[in-house]
Amino acid sequence: MPILDLYEHGDHRKNLAHFATLASLAAVDGEINPQEKAILDKFAFKLDITEEEFKEVMKKENKYPIETPHSGEQRYMRLFEFFQIIFSDHDIDDQERKIVEKYAIGLGFSPKSAAEIIDKSIKIFTGRIPFEDYHELVKR
Repeated sequence: MPILDLYEHGDHRKNLAHFATLASLAAVDGEINPQEKAILDKFAFKLDITEEEFKEVMKKENKYPIETPHSGEQRYMRLFEFFQIIFSDHDIDDQERKIVEKYAIGLGFSPKSAAEIIDKSIKIFTGRIPFEDYHELVKR
């Protein structure tokens, strides 16, 4: 039984799906190297993934495709949820950013668009947005 079947609903199932996708992205070029493992450990902590779930997701026979939403709004929602998780510790490092970019591309954004969306999202989530953007956001 796939690990995702253990959780029918809720935030934990969503977090587990995000983690499984990240693990698949990290393994896309073959083996997961120590740097990627360290990043996955960090994400597992942020996503509240248990050691048992971590081991299940990391099995070679488990291949978790990115579930690409059809609507653009749903894609943005997935990224938004993901950024909420990433910034649970108020920080994003370069390795996390690279994985997030892969994730955004996997969701269907072009590489250029993914980079731009991530730059803007980081500014928003770190509170470093220019006044014009802030003003536009609060006017809506």
